[in-house]
Amino acid sequence: MTDQKNYKWFLDYLTPFEGHMHAIETVIFNRQTKFQQLEILETRSYGRCLVLGGKMQSSEEDEFIYHEALVHPAMLTHPNPEKVFIVGGGEGATLREILRHKSVRKVLMVDIDEEVVQSCKRHLPQWHQGAFKDPRAELRFLDARKYLEETDETYDIIIIDISEPVEEGPAYLLYTKEFYHLVMERLNDNGIISLQAGTTSTSDLLCFSAVYQTLKAVFPVVSPYQATIPSFGLPWGFALASKHFDPQSFDKEEIDRSITQRVEGELRSYDGETHLGQFMLQKQVRLTLEKQERIIEDNQPLYIYS
Repeated sequence: MTDQKNYKWFLDYLTPFEGHMHAIETVIFNRQTKFQQLEILETRSYGRCLVLGGKMQSSEEDEFIYHEALVHPAMLTHPNPEKVFIVGGGEGATLREILRHKSVRKVLMVDIDEEVVQSCKRHLPQWHQGAFKDPRAELRFLDARKYLEETDETYDIIIIDISEPVEEGPAYLLYTKEFYHLVMERLNDNGIISLQAGTTSTSDLLCFSAVYQTLKAVFPVVSPYQATIPSFGLPWGFALASKHFDPQSFDKEEIDRSITQRVEGELRSYDGETHLGQFMLQKQVRLTLEKQERIIEDNQPLYIYS
């Protein structure tokens, strides 16, 4: 039996009063970037893990669940996504999944933290799998919100793959009504966005429910959903928002058929049955979403530990 005392432990705080402990075999990389604390850890249970600002972002063992959940519902809800914009996405795994779609002609990924991206390129090749070298992909190191404010480019899909809204972190102004209005303006007529939206644990639904209501203040169609990502320690929420299309209008067979026709290679987590299940939130979560009155705004941002 392995002696637990032989390990150092990483405590990933899920709420101010709850955490998930990971046994560390090796600290591969540890650096304070211009924007956040960056760590790449080799853990006993989940292999290599990316940790930003003390929060687990993805693990070698189950990152495919997160990235397939984030990308494919939006991509397959759209009839023909050709031009895609990624906000964040440092590991390159979101880019990897988008590029699996045969219709895609161009993907622009904008991440504010070059040190995170370069470290992931070097230490987490399993995540990007060469996606940064694809001729359809372009990478820029900029403030994504500033870029969207200044460009007149529009996109079929915008995927927002950022860390949670931590005070003084780089992401908290990318969860506001003003930002979602800006994102909507940069979508084509059939445009869709997707994003991670915090835990769906019944003990801590503020972020998920406030993001849902904030999106509803901007978009005609908002569909919340969830996935189980073991390394996160809690069930995790996502949201898809659209000008027209509802991801829940498709049945299992339609999703499976679209995957076969439109996606290169075999998906490990997401299929028609998974698609239907992800949108089936339990009653308490649904009620909390609808009762929530909080709208996140630039002058009233949401912080996950506030």
